[in-house]
Amino acid sequence: MPDTPSAVANPPATNMIVNCVAYRTNGTRLRDISIDDISEVLKDPDTFVWVGLHEPDSALLVKLQEEFNLHDLAVEDARCAHQRTKVETYDDSLFIVVQTAQLISGHLAFGETHIFLGKRYLITIRHGASLSYKPARLNCEKTPELLALGPSYALYGVLDFIVDNLLPIVREFREELQTLETDIFSNTFNRDTVRRLYDMQRDLMTLRLAVAPMQDVINQLVRLHPELIQDELRVYFRDVYDHVFRVNESISAMREMLTAAINVNLSMVSFGQNEVMKKLAGWAAMLAAPTLITSWSGMNFMHMPELSQPWAYPAIMGAIACLVGGIYLMPEARKMVLTMVADGN
Repeated sequence: MPDTPSAVANPPATNMIVNCVAYRTNGTRLRDISIDDISEVLKDPDTFVWVGLHEPDSALLVKLQEEFNLHDLAVEDARCAHQRTKVETYDDSLFIVVQTAQLISGHLAFGETHIFLGKRYLITIRHGASLSYKPARLNCEKTPELLALGPSYALYGVLDFIVDNLLPIVREFREELQTLETDIFSNTFNRDTVRRLYDMQRDLMTLRLAVAPMQDVINQLVRLHPELIQDELRVYFRDVYDHVFRVNESISAMREMLTAAINVNLSMVSFGQNEVMKKLAGWAAMLAAPTLITSWSGMNFMHMPELSQPWAYPAIMGAIACLVGGIYLMPEARKMVLTMVADGN
């Protein structure tokens, strides 16, 4: 029974610890360990530790700080979250922040991943919308000869996994943009199309703000920090940089296309309104001609020629029909009549 209180008090920490695994320096998996066993495992110089956390509380972060001797400022950033994408050096370790993105029920959600990299440890802390890094861990374990290079290869696996998850999002945006282009050129105006265009532009702007700074972070990992990043791995980080660059270029291209699509949509709306006004003007021209002719008959003249001729009114009606028909068949005639009416007014 004495263990019951601690077991009840600690479930949140258990849920926050996704993985805590010890590895041999030859790249083979040793075993799963607890947070309390980390310091004992690291006493063996032929081991390193990979810890994966999800939204840890302050107590768990303090425990990790004690186990790995993490810097106070880095731990404070990891606790508060909502950090900009960056890489910072603290003594013999790196603190890296990258933004993550995920499509949830068709809506784009963002999160953060905070990474501590040391010579014998890698700690990943997920906040907000992000996928588990278990697939990245399994991929690294499939290549023990590369995992033997240490935690920096595990860092590559995590960053590569984050960037690769951006590609389906970009592909989804591209398909949505193609659908919107079809809707833009339809014959009917749809207010929902305008809203979707705005929503996509907002999401692409936010996505670009998350992706663009990642290029600088990975570029630093390619060129700097030789004490933590082995030369053999720099080519792998260059590959991640290339993927980030392509994603960023795709986002920029789609933003330009989206801006053009919004302008085209406004032009199409204006064009449709002009067509309606032209039709209204045509009907007004056809109504203006008989109105002008018949208004003469309403004048109070003492001698009106058509009163003495029985065929006069049928002739006038026939003349009106011919005039309206001519206006209908000849657009220039409509313009001329409208000009005459405007001048008369």
